[in-house]
Amino acid sequence: MTKLALHWQILIAIGLGAAMGVWSGQDGALFDVLLYDIYSFLGTLFLNALKMIIVPLIAASIISGAANLGGSNLGRMGGKTLLFYMSSSAVAIVLGLAVVNLINPGLIDGAPLLERIHLDVSEDSAAIAERIEGRGGSDIVDVFIRMIPPNVVAAAAEGQMLGLIFFSLLFGAMIQRIDEPYRSTLANFWQGVFLVMMDMTMLVMRFAPLGVFGLVAKTMAVTGFDVMLPLLWFFLTVLLALALHAFVALPIALSLLGRVNPVRHFQVMGPALLTAFSTASSSATLPLTIECVEKGAGVSQRTSSFVLPLGATINMDGTALYECVAAIFLAQAYGVDLSFAQQFMIVMIALLTSIGVAGIPAASLVAISIILAAVGVPLEGIGLLMVTDRILDMLRTSVNVFSDSCCAVVIARSEGENELYPPTQ
Repeated sequence: MTKLALHWQILIAIGLGAAMGVWSGQDGALFDVLLYDIYSFLGTLFLNALKMIIVPLIAASIISGAANLGGSNLGRMGGKTLLFYMSSSAVAIVLGLAVVNLINPGLIDGAPLLERIHLDVSEDSAAIAERIEGRGGSDIVDVFIRMIPPNVVAAAAEGQMLGLIFFSLLFGAMIQRIDEPYRSTLANFWQGVFLVMMDMTMLVMRFAPLGVFGLVAKTMAVTGFDVMLPLLWFFLTVLLALALHAFVALPIALSLLGRVNPVRHFQVMGPALLTAFSTASSSATLPLTIECVEKGAGVSQRTSSFVLPLGATINMDGTALYECVAAIFLAQAYGVDLSFAQQFMIVMIALLTSIGVAGIPAASLVAISIILAAVGVPLEGIGLLMVTDRILDMLRTSVNVFSDSCCAVVIARSEGENELYPPTQ
């Protein structure tokens, strides 16, 4: 009997989870046990298992990758990777800007949304204000401080991946500068750790359908579909912009720069994209992203171990797009008329904050608050976004992960890797 492919298992789990979550809500029970608690247990267990392997996987993959690259190659690949990430984020933001100005989701018959309907966002706004209190534009500068943590172990424990990545890059590069037999010993050790972590990843992914079911069911039990109706146009605007970037812009980059078939790439990335959708975390999806890119797309570990961990930390195409659309939507909802210069400023801030504040709590909310302050829109309007935020977070995370994988393929092709997408998986 043929075993059902992992991406189909995850897709079925998403469908079942959505149906069960909407059907049971938060109060449905089985034998006096709340179904919501069962969903939460399954989802949390799966997420914890993925998060457990993130730090050793990132450290091992980057150190072994940097050790194999060497100094000059590392600088060349790093420059190309950053150029792709910055360019793809800029394209995503401009697409979001065009779509939100075309649809105008913050207007109803030409009038601001909040003048036509009443949505009480005061409670959400108070909670958001408390979460982002003291945050501001300086957080963009703080990204450079987080790159060099005083204690790399503590930084990794706190989820500050940028510091861990910088340390691992430096450590891997320095391996090339020491003499034998120490150089080979260290390189082989970290390569061995990487291989072990990938096997652990595959063990965890055997239980992915159960975890995905729990995560999606829990989300839908809380949100349902009815809560999105007042903000349906905003939801559809973000969805359209994300779709244009994922299904038009990035495939064009794959075709022109990577000289590969985008449809083939979508096929091999299916499990990672569905996991990104269900977990809403680029970092938690990283182990599976690496697996899909290496075994499915045929990208070498030399390239993937450098490009993908870096992308999971700084490349946030979907997030940057969302920040731009959300800020302009709120301006429209409040009746604030933005000039071309102000909209250009939104594009620039969204580009910077998608990189600079990605590693802090409530990252997208902080970034949006910075943009709103810059263009004079009331901060309490962020409460409006919370109605659809969870589902849109799942969608934009999938776009983030897909962009990372596209970059890995493009960089691999530029580095002379021509044996991509092997016929047997």
